[in-house]
Amino acid sequence: MKRSSGIRLCATVAVSALSLALITGCSDGGSDKAESNTENAAQGAGKNTAKALTAAELKKLLLAKSDLVGYEIAPVDKSVPATKTAVTVDKQQCQPLAWAMSAQAPGDAASATNETATEAKKASASPSKSVEDMTEKEMEDAFNASLDHPVTLIGLSSYDGDGAEKAFKSVSDGVKSCSGGFALTVGKDSTKYTGVVTEKASNSGDESVAFGASSVMEDSGGQKGTVHTEVVRHGNTLVTYYTVNLGALIANKAYTVPSTVIDAQAAKLK
Repeated sequence: MKRSSGIRLCATVAVSALSLALITGCSDGGSDKAESNTENAAQGAGKNTAKALTAAELKKLLLAKSDLVGYEIAPVDKSVPATKTAVTVDKQQCQPLAWAMSAQAPGDAASATNETATEAKKASASPSKSVEDMTEKEMEDAFNASLDHPVTLIGLSSYDGDGAEKAFKSVSDGVKSCSGGFALTVGKDSTKYTGVVTEKASNSGDESVAFGASSVMEDSGGQKGTVHTEVVRHGNTLVTYYTVNLGALIANKAYTVPSTVIDAQAAKLK
């Protein structure tokens, strides 16, 4: 089961911000509200005297288990970059996207924190066969099904003055200028994203932007997989959501950043 062994490698890094890098290698509808708010934010530049939240205050705004039923909330995995400097790209304009995809602050934040929200695996309605009784295909299907749940890295960052508006704009601009793709490297792992497309944003917060980044998956015969990211500004705080669903990627099924995660985090920031 050559393909399965490759998939197992991916499973060990399912909560990694860059897990698609190990399995490598859209839709239109950006938010009109986001564009309008971005213009308003730009017009107000220089007048914003907002003070950033402290690290302690920001951590209190992270989702807790009681805030999101059906999800496991945990610290980010060690495979997630610990610092922004660990995340590099071949095109500078794409750096804010790479940071958002790694649960790092997209801009020059005064404080930042992150965590992982993983949808709990649903129990099977029918009794499972023992491994000994399964065919090779059944084993592979069962393994792939066990991976079919979204894992979302949530990053919170807070800024002084108009820093949040500027950081958000850098992401919004990056989505447009990086449509042809970019290479992202963390440590020894590198991923070549072949394209970036604007996706429908949630319109939560003051402004929001969403994008999908695609690359060719390993041992897939050229099949492309897409990971999804959304960045939302709530006042002078930015929230980044990066979602990967390995099971859906393997099965070539569509998935998105879970709206339940975005809604729960938005409620926590009100």
